[in-house]
Amino acid sequence: MDEVFRALADPSRRRLLDSLNGRNGQSLSELCAGLDMARQSVSKHLAILEHANLVTTVRRGREKCHYLNPAPINEIAERWINHYDQQRIAALSDLKSALEAPVMDKPDFVYTTYIKTTPERLWQGLTDPAFTRRYWNVAWDTDWKTGSLMTLEIVKNGVTIADPEQVVLESDPYRRLSYTWHTFTPEWAATYDVSDEDLARFASERRSKVTFDIEPLGEMVKLTVVHDGFEPGSAILPGITEGWPRILSDLKTLLETGDTLVPA
Repeated sequence: MDEVFRALADPSRRRLLDSLNGRNGQSLSELCAGLDMARQSVSKHLAILEHANLVTTVRRGREKCHYLNPAPINEIAERWINHYDQQRIAALSDLKSALEAPVMDKPDFVYTTYIKTTPERLWQGLTDPAFTRRYWNVAWDTDWKTGSLMTLEIVKNGVTIADPEQVVLESDPYRRLSYTWHTFTPEWAATYDVSDEDLARFASERRSKVTFDIEPLGEMVKLTVVHDGFEPGSAILPGITEGWPRILSDLKTLLETGDTLVPA
């Protein structure tokens, strides 16, 4: 956490975070154009923010796009927020909300976290129903081969959802996993108390996809989650933005401690 606090201490780096909060997914050139800062200075500040895990980069062709990453702020809030006075709690909460707020002109969700585990164990955490039932309350029935159908079971009430377009897009064990996001059905809506109006909006949108990139770093593993393919103004994206941090935080806790933050 020392790197996070040092990164946030500099006003120029906070301006960069503000810029990304206003418009996420900017390239280096876009960030330089929007701020009165030299390209070299912006590059140096971005490197510090990326090292502190406050910024995540994703390649889009030849460009490298920069995204806010709320993971460190979540960890600060979970570990220390109850020990701060009210003024500091408000400041951290505002920053946490800003970093987690969806930016609709760049309809992607990008999140990076570091987990003390192995790539093999993390892969198991992402794919094995014995794990996903514990931290996610869902189970996928599939062989995890590219092109394979994925059937979703919601543990809460045993609802099963299958759709021919719900498939594995890419499967490179211990390195990369990608699949289409699940189908919204009346049974799913009833499970999570989703209104008929919202269900109709969700179901009318094109199917999105989620990708997990796994990178070993000594005793840690860097996990980057990219959920994209949303339409501009997506009704689904705000829920995705809120849901993934909790799911990934519970996955991290399960792999590191054997327990979860919330009951299964």
